[in-house]
Amino acid sequence: MARLYVEEWSPEYGASIDTDESLAPAAGQIDTTVETSDPWEPMPGHDDGFPAVAFVDGIRRVDARLTIDDPESGPVPGICGSFAAGATLWRRDPPRSSVESVRVERLAIFTEGASGTIPPLEFGLAYRTESVGSSDPGMLISHFHTQMRRAEADIALELARAGYFVVADGPISELAAESVVGYIKSHRVSYLPSDLIPIMGQLDPGWRTPLFGMPSYRRYSWYLRLTRPVGGHSWAGVVRCEAPGSLSLDQVKVLADRTAALLPRFASEPHIDPRAPQNLVPIGALERQLRARLGDRHIIYRALRDATMRQPT
Repeated sequence: MARLYVEEWSPEYGASIDTDESLAPAAGQIDTTVETSDPWEPMPGHDDGFPAVAFVDGIRRVDARLTIDDPESGPVPGICGSFAAGATLWRRDPPRSSVESVRVERLAIFTEGASGTIPPLEFGLAYRTESVGSSDPGMLISHFHTQMRRAEADIALELARAGYFVVADGPISELAAESVVGYIKSHRVSYLPSDLIPIMGQLDPGWRTPLFGMPSYRRYSWYLRLTRPVGGHSWAGVVRCEAPGSLSLDQVKVLADRTAALLPRFASEPHIDPRAPQNLVPIGALERQLRARLGDRHIIYRALRDATMRQPT
């Protein structure tokens, strides 16, 4: 019988399950036989003692909306935005963590054919000007988000090549074929056929689903449970992970087993993070550092207003 539950996440962050899409089936073919065909049951994780983990994430913020006033062709829209990306590095022996590899960028983005520059600002702030290949104002945010994702990908690849096990917050679409795991903490679609959905209620912390292939996206995926919140529904505390399809099945099994065993130790608590338990403690700490690096949005907005008002008329 269906039951009603109150979500753990604070309402201002949406929900861990996006009910607007009602967990509709994902588009494209899903192969649930890549690791096992029958029975499809929870599998225990395995902590192989990997010495160092890097949790990579980024945050972005639109600082101001812009308009270039062209008397001949009319107003041209743009945005000023700042983003920061970085990593929390966790080392096993001795246990310690630190926020490193932080990059901050500020962009002024205009639609196709527009040209403009941001006058010099106070505090040494500078915005790099770029133009999107479209006259659609909606592409401004899309381009801005893509630039942040590329910065995250660069950091993730550098750390993977330096020997870290990298957990990148979000899908891996922008990441190259390295041993990087994408960490997706909210559910907008159901990637499993309806007859396999009950496995979610069977997962315990430290356990995962079998791998399933996503050929349309060229990646593997799996679900795992971080914790069982008291009074939670069957998907409470469940996250989905991804790995590049270019890796061998044996390589992905190692990554999946490692995440199932290791990530529950980083699950957050409601009194620490409003998106607990899915927003992992190292990622929450990183987000706070990144927001501080962006600077006060009100001060930056006033600096932008003052600079544009000083332009010659």
